[in-house]
Amino acid sequence: MKLLLLIFISLNIFASDILTSYRVNGIDQIEREMDIELTKREYWDRVLSDKDTTFGYIEAYSNVLACDKSTSTLHLYSLDENQSFSFRKTYDAFTGKLKGDKVKEGDLKTPIGIYQITKKLSRETELDPFYGPLAFVTSYPNIYDSYRGKNGSGIWIHGLPSQDRDEFTRGCIAINNSSIECLDRNIDIEKTILIIDEENIKQNISKDLLSSILSQLYSWRYSWKYDDIVGYLSFYSPEFVRSDGMSLEEFKKYKTRVFKKVERKTIIFNDINVVPYPNTSNIYQVNFKEFYKSDTFKFSGDKTLIIEVAKDNKINILTEK
Repeated sequence: MKLLLLIFISLNIFASDILTSYRVNGIDQIEREMDIELTKREYWDRVLSDKDTTFGYIEAYSNVLACDKSTSTLHLYSLDENQSFSFRKTYDAFTGKLKGDKVKEGDLKTPIGIYQITKKLSRETELDPFYGPLAFVTSYPNIYDSYRGKNGSGIWIHGLPSQDRDEFTRGCIAINNSSIECLDRNIDIEKTILIIDEENIKQNISKDLLSSILSQLYSWRYSWKYDDIVGYLSFYSPEFVRSDGMSLEEFKKYKTRVFKKVERKTIIFNDINVVPYPNTSNIYQVNFKEFYKSDTFKFSGDKTLIIEVAKDNKINILTEK
């Protein structure tokens, strides 16, 4: 009862402060104060307190497919009634003939990374019988693959032909036909993320670190929204290269011109995901739905950042799209 009373009092004090600020300064000041709150660790600590962070901070996906190349297995985890990722099934899998991370077309390796499923193919859509009854197309190469100069394409999760075949693939993940049909029944491809690693997929990610990353994400947004070019650029690594090849120096000049317009901006992030990148110790993929509107430009769509987390937990953006 005392705890509830304290919460009620604090909420009323907060509401009173907001009303006073609105009365004296207007709605713009209230919005700015709210934006500052989103940059604070305390807010994200509360958000994460009862959040399942088995695979990171995930808002947009209800299924995780985790491929362990060392054991040739594909594991399915799905959100349960408690909004936790629970283990559902394991499928035996064939992966690339050669070990290691895929680097180039034809190297017979399955990539290590984080991918979306972009399309489902079936025999009704003229899928070659070699790939079984259906196949899921992945987003390889992703933004981090391209940043590191990797190439190739056509990495799928697919079934098997009716005739005998080798117990490896040219880079895809292959599971038997009953398994691919089972997987199809159990996932929505738009709500599924694929994580591939050489060994076990990282689990039970530190909430403290995730809170730090999320608060800095919103500090980056705050600098962007309120035209703090120095603060904004401080989040970019010296090794930054944008997905279209723009160098850091070119990017700085471009953003400096944009920020000089001093436009009123609306910047909203939804469906945020922060996932540690496989086979790395301090690289994270951050993706979300972004809505951006200024006096001269409007954008609504997907945004992806690849960040490096320094020893002091400061984030540095390596690339973005």
